[in-house]
Amino acid sequence: MARKKFRFVRFWSSDRFILTIIILNAITIFLEQTYGYHTALYAIDVCCTLVFLVEMIVKHYRLGFKKYWSDSWNRLDGILVLLSLPSVLMLLFPFKMMDLSVFLIIRMLRVTKMFKVIHFFPRFSSIMNNFKLAMDRSYGILLCFLVLIVISGMINCSLFKDLAPQYFATPLDSIYSVFRLFTVEGWYEIPDAISIAISPVWGKIVRLYFCILLLLGGILGMSFINSIFVDTMVSDNNDDVKAQLAEMEKKIDKLLEEKELKDNHKQ
Repeated sequence: MARKKFRFVRFWSSDRFILTIIILNAITIFLEQTYGYHTALYAIDVCCTLVFLVEMIVKHYRLGFKKYWSDSWNRLDGILVLLSLPSVLMLLFPFKMMDLSVFLIIRMLRVTKMFKVIHFFPRFSSIMNNFKLAMDRSYGILLCFLVLIVISGMINCSLFKDLAPQYFATPLDSIYSVFRLFTVEGWYEIPDAISIAISPVWGKIVRLYFCILLLLGGILGMSFINSIFVDTMVSDNNDDVKAQLAEMEKKIDKLLEEKELKDNHKQ
């Protein structure tokens, strides 16, 4: 009896089995989103959700409630399973009787189950730790960059809201336009739209002004932030290299000491 119970727990805790169900569920949702609602696809989706629920219950039995929710991966899995459970309620309520907004929310929550695949990624925990470290090291720069975007947006709103209302009609529109400018994607459209509404001389000044903004925020600013993130994200690789070099230095020192002892012994 104990052996059967052990096999049951081991089966429902198998990463390979759960990964297979996740892939099957992803294919099912993809087909349903592509071809529309189908009873068979919906039944498979509900079965996958119930499998995830059973996995959650088995882990609670094996680890206990407190230990289960103290683990970050289990918390993620548990929250995703609970969010996807409303889709099972659609079995109890006819499709046509459900409010459209509720139906859309349930469809969205069903897709969240796909996030369970995250902890199967190799070295994902290390990546997340490095991401947290990068945020800790660069939050000041990110805050300054955000302040720069807001200030530039407010200035541009006061200067160009009448000339290019499609970009600077309100402070929020202006801040979004400055953000677009800093991402260097289609940035030239904004000064070109303003230049059409003013004289050629002022048009050149406006283009120069936006080129300076692009240089400071889009090229230098974004490159600086990216460099900090990249340097921090690969810091664990640098630590590994440093550890290997330190180990090699120890071995070289040991070989030199042994050689020196042999030379002394020969003398």
